[in-house]
Amino acid sequence: MNKRMVLIKWIWVSLVATMILTAVHVQAEESTLRVMSYNIHRGGVVLLKQPLSQTAKAIQLAKADIVGIQETKSPRGDTLEDLAKLLGWNHDMGKGSNILTRYEIVDSLYKGVKVKLDSGRHAYVFNVHLSSHPYQPYQLLEIRPSWHKHTNNITFIKTEAEAIEWAKKARGAEIGKVLRQVKSISDKESPVFVVGDFNEPSHLDWTEAAARTGRHPIKVAYPTSTEMARAGFSDSYRTIYPDEMKNPGLTWSPKYKADDPRTHLDRIDFVYFKGNGLKVTNVKIVGENKENADMVVTPYPSDHRAVVASFKLTEVE
Repeated sequence: MNKRMVLIKWIWVSLVATMILTAVHVQAEESTLRVMSYNIHRGGVVLLKQPLSQTAKAIQLAKADIVGIQETKSPRGDTLEDLAKLLGWNHDMGKGSNILTRYEIVDSLYKGVKVKLDSGRHAYVFNVHLSSHPYQPYQLLEIRPSWHKHTNNITFIKTEAEAIEWAKKARGAEIGKVLRQVKSISDKESPVFVVGDFNEPSHLDWTEAAARTGRHPIKVAYPTSTEMARAGFSDSYRTIYPDEMKNPGLTWSPKYKADDPRTHLDRIDFVYFKGNGLKVTNVKIVGENKENADMVVTPYPSDHRAVVASFKLTEVE
């Protein structure tokens, strides 16, 4: 073999080795993460008197890694620990977090946790269940829900300004406290997620276009979603599905049909995110049928559909 052939062979072997090492390097520095928000409705055992295993089934179907759970209390007591046992996961109830995860929980925060991912990196996840009263869609549409304990104490309103004012009174202090906790985190490199049942729609949904078509009664720049955006968070569902008319992403409520005068169907469950090297790649709705959900569990155990968002996390050098 002449020197030229030896040189060509050496160059070829070097290129192949470089490609393999690069692929391994990229694989090592990129990881995936699925974050879910799920209001399980009164501990997950009341609706149709289903077993808690049906709620666990919904989480397993979503292939979630971290779940913010709302409404963990059943008539028989709190079910979060039992749900964690069914999944074989860790859980945190301290400081109001109510979070399930397959990852190691290394710290408990106000409404949240710090977890250690498989890659060794950390992530922060906060879970909220904001006040349901007064609920501005009901105020605007003059609905008095029979199931709500404050149904006789609802002030009806007509304008966007009134809706914003009432929403701030109802949830402003709650979300403000969570965002102050987020701001206090000294680790600025790790991803941060805020999930939950916000009991308030989004300004990205109650748009002029939605009002013109009658999907919502008027345009409202809801303050909680606006405040989340101002704090640097992105709405995972609207990032993947920016057209609010084509993809409403309704999470409230599987219990009602679209024309039921007792409620107003809406998107009030969210997975918000922010962080360097963090990209949302997919978002799915978990619910009762193919018409209203991407992933179906039958019978469905909650009065809220769940949201699960998939992320790609890349190391930032």
